[in-house]
Amino acid sequence: MTKIGICVNPMSGRDVRRLAGRASNMTHELKRDMVARIAVGADAVGVDEIYIAQEPFNISNRALEHISLKARLRTVQIPITHSAVDTERIIENFVDAGCTSIVSIGGDGTNRAIIRQCREITLVPLSTGTNNVFPVMLEPTTAGMVAAIAAQLGKTDRGIKLETLGQRCKVIDIQIGPVSDLALIDAVLLINDTVGNLLPFEPKCLSRMLLTRAEPDAVGMSPIGGYNKRVEANDNSGLLVELGAGRKFMAPVSPGLFGEVSVSATQVVEFDQEVIFEAPGVLALDGDRDYTLSTGVPARMTITRSGPYIMDVRRTMQHAVDIGMIGA
Repeated sequence: MTKIGICVNPMSGRDVRRLAGRASNMTHELKRDMVARIAVGADAVGVDEIYIAQEPFNISNRALEHISLKARLRTVQIPITHSAVDTERIIENFVDAGCTSIVSIGGDGTNRAIIRQCREITLVPLSTGTNNVFPVMLEPTTAGMVAAIAAQLGKTDRGIKLETLGQRCKVIDIQIGPVSDLALIDAVLLINDTVGNLLPFEPKCLSRMLLTRAEPDAVGMSPIGGYNKRVEANDNSGLLVELGAGRKFMAPVSPGLFGEVSVSATQVVEFDQEVIFEAPGVLALDGDRDYTLSTGVPARMTITRSGPYIMDVRRTMQHAVDIGMIGA
């Protein structure tokens, strides 16, 4: 049986950073519409089961309560903590139930929580968060179809290897003493800041950043590197950016919010090359200020291509046409 999961972060795209900039809120109604279209797309391609999760706003259940699907709908229930742990538990339940392909509705932080729980999945990340570099803007109907196609790869004699239609995403693996964590896009050392601060980063607080993607057409930390040296998702490297006395320029640090940054140096970082961030400072991962670094306990980081498979939408859809899964 082929199974997909739909993971919705009810709070993505609704935090104070959007109010501090000029970004609109992502409403629960819009997310319900997205869930419905994902499910319809997956159902049309022939997935057997669609898994959703019960959460405080009933986004997924309300989205699908009046839709007739051939696929069986399964709902998982978890204890609610109103934290990233909820996303991790949802993914744990999906994977335990046999879901190999998951559509996420959230931002960089949501997908970080998903991948922290499981890397051995196929992920179709749809953007709804605040600073989005990892998830993509894609019609949810197509996202559901791609997820269902990915779930069926190798299930029939017409299937092909996943590697030909997708690629594992890059991950920053982080070790702080006994604590392991990860980031998908950026690990940033901030000075004169505090853990839990939800406001956009102050440019004057930026000290160093390690980026898996440095893209000038993005928003957030990625373009600060991308204005100096472009590094894309397909490149087998990352970029270390040192901030301080140097080249000054304006960058979009949050949607609709620019600030002046000063970059003193950049360095291409190869896979498995260790980068160390040391105290004093706060370590922010994909926009979330999570750790205060202590003297003598540095953050040791390496970039690897060890995340989930991210499907190439165009190639995946063309493959489905070629083998007769969709179309005439």
